[in-house]
Amino acid sequence: MGTVMDEWWESANLSKAGWDAMCGIVGYAGDPKKTLDILLSGLKMLEYRGYDSSGVAVLSEDVLSVVKSEGKLKNLIKKLDGSPLQGNVGIGHTRWATHGASTENNAHPHVSGSTVVVHNGIIENFMELREYLRGRGYEFYSETDTEVIAHLIEDSLEGGLGFEDAVRDAFSRIQGSYAVVAMTSREPDKIIGVRKFSPLVLGVGEGEYFFASDTPALLPYTRDVLFLEDGEMAIVDGGVLKLTDLSGNDVKRDSVRLVWDQVQVEKEGFKHFMLKEIHEQPRAVLDTIRGRFDIETGRVGFEGIDSGVLGGMKRILILACGTSYHASLVGKYMIESLARLPVEVDLASEFRYRGPMVDSGTLVIAVSQSGETADTSEALLLAKTLGARTLAVTNVATSKIAREADFTVFTNAGLEIGVASTKAFTAQLSVLYLIALSIAAQRNTIDKKSSLALVNDLVTLPKLIELTLKEDALIKRAAKEFYKYDHFLYLGRGINFPIALEGALKLKEISYIHAEGYAAGEMKHGPIALVDENMPVVVVAPDDGITHSKVLGNIQEISARGGMIILVASNSTYEALAEHVHTFIPIPQTSYVMTPIVAVVPLQLLAYHIAAFKGTDIDQPRNLAKVVTVE
Repeated sequence: MGTVMDEWWESANLSKAGWDAMCGIVGYAGDPKKTLDILLSGLKMLEYRGYDSSGVAVLSEDVLSVVKSEGKLKNLIKKLDGSPLQGNVGIGHTRWATHGASTENNAHPHVSGSTVVVHNGIIENFMELREYLRGRGYEFYSETDTEVIAHLIEDSLEGGLGFEDAVRDAFSRIQGSYAVVAMTSREPDKIIGVRKFSPLVLGVGEGEYFFASDTPALLPYTRDVLFLEDGEMAIVDGGVLKLTDLSGNDVKRDSVRLVWDQVQVEKEGFKHFMLKEIHEQPRAVLDTIRGRFDIETGRVGFEGIDSGVLGGMKRILILACGTSYHASLVGKYMIESLARLPVEVDLASEFRYRGPMVDSGTLVIAVSQSGETADTSEALLLAKTLGARTLAVTNVATSKIAREADFTVFTNAGLEIGVASTKAFTAQLSVLYLIALSIAAQRNTIDKKSSLALVNDLVTLPKLIELTLKEDALIKRAAKEFYKYDHFLYLGRGINFPIALEGALKLKEISYIHAEGYAAGEMKHGPIALVDENMPVVVVAPDDGITHSKVLGNIQEISARGGMIILVASNSTYEALAEHVHTFIPIPQTSYVMTPIVAVVPLQLLAYHIAAFKGTDIDQPRNLAKVVTVE
């Protein structure tokens, strides 16, 4: 391996400790009568981050009580029903398994003597630490990496250190990523939180403090928060807060006020968060585009980004995972068709391992709903190391990629609770559309008249989504007919090929039905062999004026082989193909570059209703979690 590759490989692995788990952490210091209720309420808000097991620990004077349960949070709540647990400090955790199976022994909190901890993350040197601690006489009761943290802190306490110094000493030995909240019965008025690579938020109330791995757990109690930075430690002692780094140096930072309120994390009458968030898309798109264009001139701009930066790049590389990757594929079509600038889209999980070639002429756009996706954030950091200019597209202003990128554009979709992303996706598409318009104007690839027309199309987008949502009853009837099928094929062409991928992903995520998305032009290169009367084929075919006639030919080929076609298209397309179509889902006509933002909505609804008829856990599908911060 040569020098250049050596340097790249070293850069690629600088922060591999960011591959952490996505569990839910809560902590509280304040009124003993409120502690248990606050912990359980917080865990309920964070259950989307993990639901394999859960547990709480409460300190009352020097008495430590720990209750844990395998499975979903309701099992823990049932176990605690009527519990007299009270204490002025407490911690809780809901787990998404990384090290060790989903058992009660592996559930957090983990205890060692007087010490109890909860943890998000992965301790990379835990095997080495485990052997060291066994040599010092400590027994392990779980398969987790987290247990070493509790033993290390307890070992330092046994050695005579105070709680704060014991925590610092423990983390001086730990390699990896972590958000940890810890307590000890030796100092029962104190609770400590530590963060490196994994998110940890401290809520500030009146005489009380709240720890959480994500903001929803805090919203019922406070909107004043401190976002801990990497290597920082928050110590709450008898109602007094101290913020330091891991060397013990004081850190001074004011709290910030969250703009999200409690109503945004409630279902508002919808059966599931996912359905609520699908129906929130007109507002999410409106909030995302608002204030970023001039309706009279057609000019597009973003706060904090110099007007010449984006257009001055030689090429663009977009990095993302999952649904954000599909949005990025659409973004490629948007930018290349409008701005005539070459765009490459890469899976963030693959980017670091192929010796990527980027330089100062490359704009790297990292797309992530949470802004905490490990693969995406690490890929962004590598791109910066290699000299690229970086832009984050995220829904969370305080997220890691927002802090690390040179520039950030926020999607303003609002809090998204459902694990399967919906409104964040359409908000990302709206931002990428705006970015394409901005770059096109700077590169003079569209004139003022075209820019005005494209901006006017964007203004109509929330209304077009509203019109599409009115087909909900029709889509529900279709779902009732098709939910018993085991396989689906999704086809799209051009800018709507990624929408076929996204539609198939949504169906897989929440209904557990096997589904594949393909470019319609590839159908004859293999997928057509699957087509028969037992294979529903969803065809995304808006009249884009470019690939439309080709897709119509694909539909006829499917029909000739007995395939049941679910057509997502305009009325004019259906009229030309009615004899070949089993189910028609109409969408309003719009411009080529905006068709994906409209066409994806019925695919979201179709996946939702099929999953509802199957009775799956829509908001918390098996094996998935909202924030994927583990590689």
